[in-house]
Amino acid sequence: MIKKGKTNFSPHYIRTELLGKTIVTFFGIFLITLTICLVFFIASKGLSTFFKDKQSPLDFLFSSIWKPERGFDEGGPLTGGFVFIFGSVSISSLALLISTPFSIAIAIFMTEISPKFGQKVLQPVIEVFVGIPSVVYGWVGLCVLVPFIGNTFGGLGKSLLAGAIVLAVMIFPTITSVSVDALKTLPKDYKEASYALGSTRWQTIRKVLVPAALPGMLTGIVLGLARAFGEALAVQMVIGNNFFMPKSILDRSITLTSVITMEMGEAPIGTVHNNALWSLALLLLIISFLFIALIHKIGAKGSFSK
Repeated sequence: MIKKGKTNFSPHYIRTELLGKTIVTFFGIFLITLTICLVFFIASKGLSTFFKDKQSPLDFLFSSIWKPERGFDEGGPLTGGFVFIFGSVSISSLALLISTPFSIAIAIFMTEISPKFGQKVLQPVIEVFVGIPSVVYGWVGLCVLVPFIGNTFGGLGKSLLAGAIVLAVMIFPTITSVSVDALKTLPKDYKEASYALGSTRWQTIRKVLVPAALPGMLTGIVLGLARAFGEALAVQMVIGNNFFMPKSILDRSITLTSVITMEMGEAPIGTVHNNALWSLALLLLIISFLFIALIHKIGAKGSFSK
């Protein structure tokens, strides 16, 4: 009989526990160290544009002139990244506007209207969309969507609109999956209480379930926005990669990720051009951290409200 408050562990058990604790602790510390090193490396490279090359941070954020290789006899290099920032923000926002209503409607249909059909048919379809490589999205957009936009609205077809539609298709599985989980985790008492008060199914969905699941849905929307903001290849294939400010959604544009992937291989290490591209990467990293902080804030608010 084992006395209360006392436990007898064999030496083998103690060694196994210690080994397991050591392994998981090592990998936890390794991950934290790797993250800190990555942030430090990108920050040291990105800040060289301002401290070493003496470029103005305000010009970098708000100027549209991108001439990092211009010689000093012509006035010196200019590293204005506003065109890329505007392109990333506009195409991601437009993709979110297109994808969000569709994704939330699919999530409501899967959980409240036809759960069996949603689980047997729609869920596998969404999983297929998640597994498709981004280059396939870009290739389909280039071969199908770009000619359609060109024939319908005129021009070459490569545009902000084409990139936004491709991104909308790419992020809809993320928003849909998170929204479905948010609706499924709601207590059944919400629905039963609403029906007991005489509400119809649509009134229950619109006035009870969706407001209650809103924090989780907002998390999915922010995750979709983060995915759209960081996408490079698919957007690069259909957006046109024009270094001028677009005047409409049918004009060509360029994003932060596109210019980095296009020019990083051609910019010699240590030059103003290379440092400016690292500054764009640092800006993307900062935006990613803001998205993560926003997701945590939304999640904390949702937990508190529950």
